[in-house]
Amino acid sequence: MKQIIHTDKAPAAIGPYSQAVKHGNTLYVSGQVPINPETGKIVEGGIKEQTEQVMKNIEAILKEAGYTFSDVVKSTCLLSDMKNFTGMNEVYAQYYSENPPARAAFAVKELPLGVLIEIETIAVK
Repeated sequence: MKQIIHTDKAPAAIGPYSQAVKHGNTLYVSGQVPINPETGKIVEGGIKEQTEQVMKNIEAILKEAGYTFSDVVKSTCLLSDMKNFTGMNEVYAQYYSENPPARAAFAVKELPLGVLIEIETIAVK
């Protein structure tokens, strides 16, 4: 049976989807964009600042569901431009310093709200 996960410590969904869905021992975290949940606005700065906010949003959702970054098995990183790959990696690596999850990273034509990055995550206990 699926369980909907929601926390006010991450941005509210900007469409007809849930922040995350738990099914069995697996947690599916919807793509997170760099919105500060306290202000409802996209964080200022470049790819590093935006990646940091995305990771904080993911962390809040993981915590709400009883998971941590060590439970993450797969991430998909969507970038507005592959020129941002190195900057994204610098921040991303700080959250997965040991045993990082499987990952795909690629550029897309556009991201919601004109952001530079979106990351979706799957975690398993």
